[in-house]
Amino acid sequence: MILHVDMDAFYASIEQRDHPELKGQPVVVGGGKTGRGVVSAASYEAREFGIHSAMPGRRAAQLCPHAIFVRGRLSHYAQVGRQVREIFGRFTPIIQPLSLDEAFLDVAGTERLHGDAESIGHQIKDAIQNELGLTASVGIAPRKFVAKIASDLEKPNGFVVVRETELISFLDPLPVSRLWGVGSVGQRRLHRLGLHTIRDIRRYDQSLLVSHLGDWGSHLWKLANGIDSRGVVPDRDAKQISHERTFSDDQTDPELLHAVVCFLCEQTTMRLRSSDRKTKMIVLKYRREDFHTFTKSRTLSAPTDRTSDVIQIASELLDEMRRHEPRPVRLIGVSLGSLVSKGTPSQLSLFDDQDHQLAEQKVDSVVDELSRKLGEKTVYRAASHQWRTRKR
Repeated sequence: MILHVDMDAFYASIEQRDHPELKGQPVVVGGGKTGRGVVSAASYEAREFGIHSAMPGRRAAQLCPHAIFVRGRLSHYAQVGRQVREIFGRFTPIIQPLSLDEAFLDVAGTERLHGDAESIGHQIKDAIQNELGLTASVGIAPRKFVAKIASDLEKPNGFVVVRETELISFLDPLPVSRLWGVGSVGQRRLHRLGLHTIRDIRRYDQSLLVSHLGDWGSHLWKLANGIDSRGVVPDRDAKQISHERTFSDDQTDPELLHAVVCFLCEQTTMRLRSSDRKTKMIVLKYRREDFHTFTKSRTLSAPTDRTSDVIQIASELLDEMRRHEPRPVRLIGVSLGSLVSKGTPSQLSLFDDQDHQLAEQKVDSVVDELSRKLGEKTVYRAASHQWRTRKR
């Protein structure tokens, strides 16, 4: 069984824990009633007024005039995140973090030590509550994507178990938006086909769905039928490291697309270095507004873990793709493949600028350290600024 553990309103809950007078109050982390700041997190009391992350602080204040705005403490949140991760590590070494406050855990190999998956889920929730004074929601299922759906259903402080025999009955009544990768654009496309629930997709003819949606349609049909072979893969064991973003509106702005690619390169290379590995292949994933998906890749002569190298090549791949496929884009992804250990020897070129490479490695090292201590939004390359600070 696979667990998906998701901390409840993580940043805001930490502030309410550390400042008891904020408990039960609509707390907003970041933003502010004036200026151009955006909301980093909102307590569940604030969410009742429609406040959510990435919302302009001014808009949040309009929705809830009595909201309490607090300045974010990213280094503190990161430290608490490490404490949460330490609790996960007590029960299994197979942990795939998705962010500071959520992760997948594969506990199949440790059930003899700690009890079955349901028991382990309760132990993790209890440890987080008793030791950190915080709550988490847990989803348990035999499929990775089902565990994530389950953890979202009864937040906050939820606990949902889906057994193998319950997969279809659990998925069937849920709206299509619960499936991974189905955003607002995807919902509209599926609704036009008369598909509103996961049951609708399951009962739809697979070949007909593929004719409408391409490979994405096949992927959705498999998920709707409980078919998903993806397991929990720690970065150290992954065959590739990837990140992707689906846009709420189809995009054509070349500067924004380049900013997204830069952001994705920063995310993947940071994970690459944290797992002490290098990449020899860079892949760009590109999905048009009609859901047709394309990839372009480039194999390197020598492995690298430098962010600047990956950005340069991924940007070139994007330019090539845009020349051949200029239609609006709904998804961009960057994958790093052919991974090797960091100590793997490689052939040096006569034309390599060793001083420049050393300088780039130092930059990456500083950015990684600051991101670990203060949060990933603290320091980043200017090329990704337009995407990181966009209005959502």
